[in-house]
Amino acid sequence: MDLKSAWLITRQWVPFTLRTMAYGTVSLTLGPLTPQRSASLWAMRRWCQASARGLDIDLQVSGLENVPPGVFIYCSNHQSVLDILALGAVLPGDFKWAAKRSLMKIPFLGWHLQLAGHVPVDRTVGSRAAVEAISRFEQVLRRGKPLLVFPEGTRSEDGVLRQFKNGGFYAAVRAGVPVVPVAIEGTHLLMKKGAIDSGDGTLRLVQVRVGAPISVCPDGREAARVNDLRERAQAAVSQLLRSIGGRVEAPAGAGAASEPPASGARTEQASG
Repeated sequence: MDLKSAWLITRQWVPFTLRTMAYGTVSLTLGPLTPQRSASLWAMRRWCQASARGLDIDLQVSGLENVPPGVFIYCSNHQSVLDILALGAVLPGDFKWAAKRSLMKIPFLGWHLQLAGHVPVDRTVGSRAAVEAISRFEQVLRRGKPLLVFPEGTRSEDGVLRQFKNGGFYAAVRAGVPVVPVAIEGTHLLMKKGAIDSGDGTLRLVQVRVGAPISVCPDGREAARVNDLRERAQAAVSQLLRSIGGRVEAPAGAGAASEPPASGARTEQASG
């Protein structure tokens, strides 16, 4: 690493760390003292907005008029670890994230995530992990809080939208709440897997577009309703992503249907 790169990294990540500690402290100390932990929500929102500016990210959002009142699931594509900052800065509502369990161990950030009721998810494949994740999603929704999921299951290394998994859609069907499609474009150019973002001070554009809510089909077997909701959400996010310059993976045959996890049949990875 040359001297210039070291300076750029230091310029961004030292303030980021201090900012995380400061807002995390506000959340941890004042959150439990305020109704609905509103201080934690305020701290999260300000942390996201300030961190995006500190990392030279120019956020442009459209379609917020589509966000409904009440309980729903935000369903977004996933390009980078920076997606949480971008979406947390612009999406309304006291929504909870489906976050990797390892994030819960990070000082201040992880402590805030636990206190604020965000959902730890194990990135493992299997019926037990799927059932546990879906159950946690349902608990958030039944407590009256929106939920944000990344149904691709992991970050896309090249920014191309991948096929969705079923986990979050089981929760939507069982709780009877709509899915709000969201597309984010540009974060994969800033911080890919394993990369250390080192912007040069020039603002880099990240676009977020929100689509109209997608209602759960009221009739039919649960597995069929889940597959229907997943396919419509995938189509909506794909359309939104293309409209802001993103790319979508070509479908590989029929959608991956799965039986309800509670039946013991094979399930999709539930982390999204």
